[in-house]
Amino acid sequence: MLKDRYLVPYILEDLAEKMVFVGGPRQVGKTTLATGLVAKHFHHPCYRLWDRKEDRRKLLDSEWPGDADLLIIDELHKYRKWKSYIKGEYDTLKEKYHFLVTGSSRLDIYRKGGDSLLGRYHYYRLHPFTLAEFTGAGNIPDPMQEIHIPDKAEGEMFAILDRFGGFPEPLLRQSPRTLRRWHNEKHNRLFREDIRETENIRDLSSMQILGDMLPERAGSLLSINSLREDLEVSHRAVSNWLNILESFYYCFRIYPFHTKNYRSLKKEPKLYLWDWSEIENDGPRFENCIASHLLKSIHFLEDYQGYKTHLYYLRSVEKKEVDFLVTVGQKPWFMVEAKLNETRLSPHLKYFKEKIHPPYAYQVVKKTGIDILKEGVRIISADKFLAGLL
Repeated sequence: MLKDRYLVPYILEDLAEKMVFVGGPRQVGKTTLATGLVAKHFHHPCYRLWDRKEDRRKLLDSEWPGDADLLIIDELHKYRKWKSYIKGEYDTLKEKYHFLVTGSSRLDIYRKGGDSLLGRYHYYRLHPFTLAEFTGAGNIPDPMQEIHIPDKAEGEMFAILDRFGGFPEPLLRQSPRTLRRWHNEKHNRLFREDIRETENIRDLSSMQILGDMLPERAGSLLSINSLREDLEVSHRAVSNWLNILESFYYCFRIYPFHTKNYRSLKKEPKLYLWDWSEIENDGPRFENCIASHLLKSIHFLEDYQGYKTHLYYLRSVEKKEVDFLVTVGQKPWFMVEAKLNETRLSPHLKYFKEKIHPPYAYQVVKKTGIDILKEGVRIISADKFLAGLL
């Protein structure tokens, strides 16, 4: 039985007026979302996959079923002229069909040149399952308001999510063997199929080694110089490879927060993975899990509600650091410090609460059964806090 996904009602709403693009990592469930969950709301959906030869011919010939009401086009970004293609199809056929376009690389047309699709589409980023979506417990956070924390703790469900990650196949099967095989297959397909087909990479083997190195650096400051030395390649090459891995939703970076009254000591970003189950060390995996939950919520607030939301970290000249800061319109909304078991109030949270005045602050601990308010900071178990997000 298909498990419903959080974006379905919003995609259906937006399809009534524009095209909808859905991006996200490989195997996060984009095709299932489109062909199973969205398509069932239409009478005659039509699915075309660019990777399939017969579908590719029909796409290029603009051949569609006459009775179709929804056109689903998958992996179209692999076609070099995809932007001008979809613009032409939409402008010609928008009165007859609804258009849903999915892909495992960013469909955000602002990144590269080409025909502008501005005003013709809405763009969503599909994330893996998070605790709130997995349990059906969550709410959409209201910007600049306190996170609504449900009364019920989800300790058992969080333990499953922490171990197996949020991607549908390993999460639903909950098998260590399945998880290991899934990791191997995902990496092979990412580098040998997706990246090779769309990017001109001369040294793909070194780039793949970079991908193998990144799980060990999750949650840490990312030094391109250090990676360059380890790989014995140029700074430009590593920087380009990281940008490509981000564009394929393998990893993401967050940067230090700056304001007029506060400047960070470090400028380097911190690196995280879309799939935290690849990380072996318990501490960084937990921090990455928190980062992924926060990113999913702010992406939705941006993609659907139009807020300018950002995820940062905090680090002062005195080397005081807080893991995460969420902002709305560059105004601090809430801070989050991730701790495995520590329930004593972090002095760094107190420092930044006085320095940048975020309305809310949370110390999120992996240990279950914790919910304490100390000096304006809520110290709370992850199985409750994460259930209050999207």
